[in-house]
Amino acid sequence: MITASHNPPEDNGVKLVDPLGEMLEESWEAYATILANATSDHQLLENYAKIVAECHIRSDAEARVIFARDTRPSGAHLVSILAEALKVTETDYADYKLLTTPQLHYITRCLNTKGTPYEYGEPNEQGYYAKVAASFKAAMQGRPFFGPVTVDCANGIGGPKLRKLTKHLPSASEGGLEIIIVNEDVVNPDRLNYQVRACGADFVKTNQRAPPSSHATTLTRCASLDGDADRIVYYFNDFDGTFRLLDGDRIATLAASFIGDLAHNAGLGEKLKVGVVQTAYANGASTAYVTQDLRLPVVCTATGVKHLHHAATKFDIGVYFEANGHGTVVFSDLALKRLGKYEPQSPAQSSALETLRALTALINQTVGDALSDLLLVEVILAHKGWGPKEWNLTYTDLPNRLVRVEVADRSIFKAVDAERKLESPPGVQAQIDAAVGKFKGGRSFARASGTEDAVRVYAEAATRSEAEDLAQKVAAIVRHAGE
Repeated sequence: MITASHNPPEDNGVKLVDPLGEMLEESWEAYATILANATSDHQLLENYAKIVAECHIRSDAEARVIFARDTRPSGAHLVSILAEALKVTETDYADYKLLTTPQLHYITRCLNTKGTPYEYGEPNEQGYYAKVAASFKAAMQGRPFFGPVTVDCANGIGGPKLRKLTKHLPSASEGGLEIIIVNEDVVNPDRLNYQVRACGADFVKTNQRAPPSSHATTLTRCASLDGDADRIVYYFNDFDGTFRLLDGDRIATLAASFIGDLAHNAGLGEKLKVGVVQTAYANGASTAYVTQDLRLPVVCTATGVKHLHHAATKFDIGVYFEANGHGTVVFSDLALKRLGKYEPQSPAQSSALETLRALTALINQTVGDALSDLLLVEVILAHKGWGPKEWNLTYTDLPNRLVRVEVADRSIFKAVDAERKLESPPGVQAQIDAAVGKFKGGRSFARASGTEDAVRVYAEAATRSEAEDLAQKVAAIVRHAGE
């Protein structure tokens, strides 16, 4: 997938999808890096030959690659280069043109499971819309919606694709969901994720305010996607005009609560283990809500969707979202078999089971998908009879602060325990622990950036001023260690 996600339009990059439509297996990243960093054509060929030998790859084996791109101006040129490379290596390929990243993940799994017991759907864009729309209707079970939802598409590929999806859904006049789409200008590529015009999930999360174009009125549901539509965050303005963000943590707890209740109501509560996967960046209040109120297990992993997705597959039903809004729900093969074969014992069990089965099709289990996640949230809110305020009242976020600290060499900061503690430089973690111990409900950790010589410091405390104070104290410790 040729995209740079939430980055500005002049950037571009690539996301690699494995044969099951999931993110590339981590062990293959090293090979991709070796090839990408070759300094000459000759070295590229040498590196290629070494990988072939090391991985025992048959040179006569047929290879097929599919690809797509988002709306960035450089995408078409990069596609032409990719196509030439695939021709040279005699690789069969298909260009799916403009898609969201999750749509390409979906099509990849469909192609590779077609004709098997695990068939995932029709391997094309229309098949994606048909599957999502049909399962959304089935999951709703005729429940009413409470007003429209306004969706900011970051002037990216999510705009035209959401517009297409709505044509497969019942209209508001037919009792369906009214989706108001804003920031869908893909004609002017320079507006993609445009911070000055204020749009996109990253803008909302970073600036803690609604895009002006959302025209967010009191208690109106609003959502923002990122540039390639694999992330989504919700938000609303409260009665007093206060901006309220409903981020990935909130979506995860909402989904876990609903799915856990459905499993119980269907009579499968003891047979399906539901769990939540978070990173250290998840707000401590959300973790407490899941473990204490929902009574569900929580696993913490290193930052990065690939880590969360892998951990989620260990549960029968694994729910994972990063705070930035990237996430999904994964159903194990065993869970799908049990859902398919289970015979409900009452009308109530039957209703819960039908909804749960519909969710397995509505949710894009290959990767975080802003469009299907949008409809998942709307299904849950309709079933619960909630607006955004009721959703926000499930727990109160602990005040937190994220600080970026520039350092000379980020590689000296090595984290362990799912990136919650530093093992080096020596003594730094002890200093952080001492600082945290002085604050009620305090929590803080430092993690090296994966892309720049900087360390990110996250801090939580009982009050906003204390969270700020703790963050600055830990930042000073990191800054001194990095000099």
